Amino acid sequence: MEPWATSDQVWQGALIFARIGAVLMLIPGIGESYVPPRIRLSLALVVSLALWPMIAGVLPALPATIGGMAGWIIREVVVGLMIGALLRSFTAALSTAGEIVALQTTLAFAQTANPTQASPGSTVAAFLMLLGTTLIFATNTHHLFIAGLVGSYELIVPAGPVMTGDFASLAVRTLASAFMLGVQLSAPLLVFALIFNLASGLIGRVMPAFQVYFAAAPLSILLGLSVFALSLGALGTIFIDRYRALANVFVGGAGG
Repeated sequence: MEPWATSDQVWQGALIFARIGAVLMLIPGIGESYVPPRIRLSLALVVSLALWPMIAGVLPALPATIGGMAGWIIREVVVGLMIGALLRSFTAALSTAGEIVALQTTLAFAQTANPTQASPGSTVAAFLMLLGTTLIFATNTHHLFIAGLVGSYELIVPAGPVMTGDFASLAVRTLASAFMLGVQLSAPLLVFALIFNLASGLIGRVMPAFQVYFAAAPLSILLGLSVFALSLGALGTIFIDRYRALANVFVGGAGG
């Protein structure tokens, strides 16, 4: 390797690849199971080579022992997994919103394979997850991921300690915000379901002989999906704005 790269350069490339590869394995869109592993590995290698001139100065020197090298590599992989898991966990907002919408429109039993998750889920949740992934690329939010990779080296310096306490606190806040956002995104359907069920119950009390269920079930699906379609634009806009704010947490390290 010496004619092409020095041992220090190979070591720096391996450290960068360890963190970048771990992040790209989990982030939405690129880290999905339907993306071939060769594509992800190739992208991680290209990004590592592109970022090497900017990051090489903050990387530690080549250790003298194999154990020291393994320790640094494992540390960078753990940091990359932490960042990737944090970025992916916020997409739970769409899954939560989809499950609530499915419950309110009596479509919760319509299960389908979700390509963004390992387990099947409701059809509405799978649709929203695919919509969120599409919006990430359509709005160039994935560019913030690349900028955030550079910023992560200022927030979590390779030669410094791993801030597990800060990460745990941020992860808890992110999951809480994702769940709250999921409920907020499904608020139009919650209001609709409350009004519709109250009206159906009132009709059932006033007209006991009327078969409320047979009339209410199709109306609930039709009107509920209509409300969902009307609120879809605002739902996508709010989600992508909040997601870009999360990605900017890491980009801020590169800017400041």
